[in-house]
Amino acid sequence: MLKNWLAALAVGAVLAAAPAEAQMVLHRGNGAEPETLDPHKSTGEGESWIQYDLFEGLMTLDAQGTLIDGAATDWSVSEDGLTYSFILREGNVWSDGTPVTADDFVFAWRRLVDPATNSRYAFFLWPVKNAEAISKGEMPPEAMGVEAVDARTLRVTLEAPTSYFVSSLQHHATYALPRASVEKHGADFIKPGNLASNGAYTLAEAVPQGHIKLVKNPRFHDAAGVKIDEVFYYPTENRETELKRFRSGELDITYDVPEGQVPWVRANMAEEFRVAPFFSTYFYSINLKNEPWASNPDLRAALSLAIDRDILTEKITGAGEIPAYAFTPPGTENYSVPQPEWAGWTQAQRDEKARALMAKHGYGKGGKPLAVELLFNTSENHRKTAIAIASMWQQKLGVKTVLNNQEWKVFLSTRAERRYKDVVRNGWIGDYNDAYTFLSLFRSDNTGQNHSSYANPEFDRLVMGAAVEADPAKRRAMMEEAELIMLKDHPLIPLYVYVSTNMVSRKVKGWEPNIRNIHLTRWMSVER
Repeated sequence: MLKNWLAALAVGAVLAAAPAEAQMVLHRGNGAEPETLDPHKSTGEGESWIQYDLFEGLMTLDAQGTLIDGAATDWSVSEDGLTYSFILREGNVWSDGTPVTADDFVFAWRRLVDPATNSRYAFFLWPVKNAEAISKGEMPPEAMGVEAVDARTLRVTLEAPTSYFVSSLQHHATYALPRASVEKHGADFIKPGNLASNGAYTLAEAVPQGHIKLVKNPRFHDAAGVKIDEVFYYPTENRETELKRFRSGELDITYDVPEGQVPWVRANMAEEFRVAPFFSTYFYSINLKNEPWASNPDLRAALSLAIDRDILTEKITGAGEIPAYAFTPPGTENYSVPQPEWAGWTQAQRDEKARALMAKHGYGKGGKPLAVELLFNTSENHRKTAIAIASMWQQKLGVKTVLNNQEWKVFLSTRAERRYKDVVRNGWIGDYNDAYTFLSLFRSDNTGQNHSSYANPEFDRLVMGAAVEADPAKRRAMMEEAELIMLKDHPLIPLYVYVSTNMVSRKVKGWEPNIRNIHLTRWMSVER
């Protein structure tokens, strides 16, 4: 008896002395300081990465970026394609232990389209019955075609059959929100200690210009499959600094890679350098509220024609980007990207045409001076691109360019409110694989994302018609015609189709390249 007691005591002493199992921690670079973590008010890619960890929509994405079940485990659609019924996951709860209900989705979707929310993504749910009218202040939020049939059944009625509707439901704009928490805390519902989330992680800390710390959510429906215990997101606008932090071991993943460092990284860190096609276009928007741009499409065209996109992608960016002469990227499903006539010209021909268009209106070398203010968010990559383009405009057209950069949050506000003078940097990542996710940005009534204030009634007619057209061939033809109209009007300057570039430590497992560059932490692990 005494011997057994002593043996048990010895074992207990050993167990007491053994260290607790080490936490698995991931450190991610995340670009600029988050604009906000409110899913209805954020617009940037970096914010969405954090939100994918915190929340789960009706649908979500696997490691390859493929659509899979999220908060809903089953759904059906009526024969006329207008009514969807989603069955929520049984037993699914918020991180505070309260159930995730259909009413949480109803509350969140009404909040998104409510003009009082002032969401730049309100248009995202315009396919839902009355949602567009609500966001324009013509109907109350309660008129939206979404209802909680019971705690686990969400019924959605659309304006017209919408082929991409289900695939759009993984986007942050469509997340449910915990109604009780939002009503209790107001705008502070998103702060640590207040936020109830239904994703794989919860919000533990948010230190301005420092880090966002997330910890594993033990109440997540697949918590047993989530390997990483904590994930830190670090804002670092200077990409050179971010790369140094990666090389020193402070970061496991970078937001991207400085363009000037791509050749060196390819040569010296190839194993950790990840490049993948990206469903995204880099472009400049021209402010059509201001002169001389508002009344002179020739000047807008001249700026676009004079940019040598081959030099830009080969000498400046250098990661494999594809020169762009249209807005929608290649790889868009059921769509043949239309090209303007000048896309097939030599650069010398484009330059000659650009000079002729300038001279036609008295501008150019020897003519009236033309100055352009080019605004971009603080980033070495954006700065180098802007310098190269300013040089092309100066040498070929005699245009003097003033470069102006702003911190991310300020930049987003300036661009969204069209307070920039002439030209502003822009980029768009497709929210689902369909041309509409690109073309809808330039609808004249899409005030949240139409940063050029572009308005063409025929373009609007075609894009709005495509939104409700059930015949795939007719819908495709309408969108292709609409894009050609827009390209002839030159409200934007397409520059190139992105590739995603990231540094990923060899210790990180589960990072899979995908066309939208979305990598939920729940699918990854870290070997230390």
